[in-house]
Amino acid sequence: MAGTKEIKTHIDSVQETRKITNAMYLIAATKLRRARQGLDNTRPYFEALRGEIKRIFRAVRDVDSRYFYPSDPPASTGGTYGCLVITADKGLAGAYNQNAIREAQHLLEQHPNTKLFVVGEYGRRFFDHRNIPIEHSFLYTAQNPTMVRAREISALLLDRFDRGELQKIFVVYTDMENGTTFTARSTRLLPFHRNYFDSPRTERKPVEPFEFLPNPKAVLENMIQSYVSGFIYSALIDSFCCEQNARMMAMDSANQNAEKLLGDLSLEFNRVRQSAITQEITEISAGAKAQRQKRGKER
Repeated sequence: MAGTKEIKTHIDSVQETRKITNAMYLIAATKLRRARQGLDNTRPYFEALRGEIKRIFRAVRDVDSRYFYPSDPPASTGGTYGCLVITADKGLAGAYNQNAIREAQHLLEQHPNTKLFVVGEYGRRFFDHRNIPIEHSFLYTAQNPTMVRAREISALLLDRFDRGELQKIFVVYTDMENGTTFTARSTRLLPFHRNYFDSPRTERKPVEPFEFLPNPKAVLENMIQSYVSGFIYSALIDSFCCEQNARMMAMDSANQNAEKLLGDLSLEFNRVRQSAITQEITEISAGAKAQRQKRGKER
């Protein structure tokens, strides 16, 4: 049975660990609040951009673009796919990283001819340790995503897509459904289905014709490039928010476990101390009794 010194050392260790987990909880909460604010500040622009793409399709129904499936898409599923996998730089975030990697592995199983583009040190280490080839690793941190980084990722993926090296592009990220629930998703980014930008039938076509310079296709493709950058930025922000939320939940669980462990250790410490005090009292009482008996015999 452990003595009071060992239990006291254990209690001090748990208290120090609780300070660390509590600090990580507060840091994650601050980062989550800032990330959500950044997403809210940029979301209206990309919602407006999507609305303008819808307007183009309302005005010109037969516009053709390499970023969209034709009206009767081919049934073939061959070719090379590209998959952007967004993970964190470190663990201590529950199942956040494992869920995203599991989605990427599922896509690899379905379509082995898939090239990986990875954001986040955790994902890089995972695929490297298992000798799964990575086509391109974005070496900057997954923390504090910016629009500049989103444009860099978008430019690389669009370049590969435009040159025909990639037939489809998927994004594996984690989507926050509400304040406490998040789900890893695998979403096809390119090519788009036209009905994704279809307007409700109740909306009327523009009475006055629009003038597109140089032509509707060029305008549409230029807007799609910005829209892809915005989608990737939103995926980076969503993933970052989910990471911080998962870390908050993990640290909160660790804090609760530490409180429970400290309670159990305090009870054990009190029992051991009481037992030691009782033992000392018993020994003193037995010694005093022995002395009295000795003096009685001497008389």
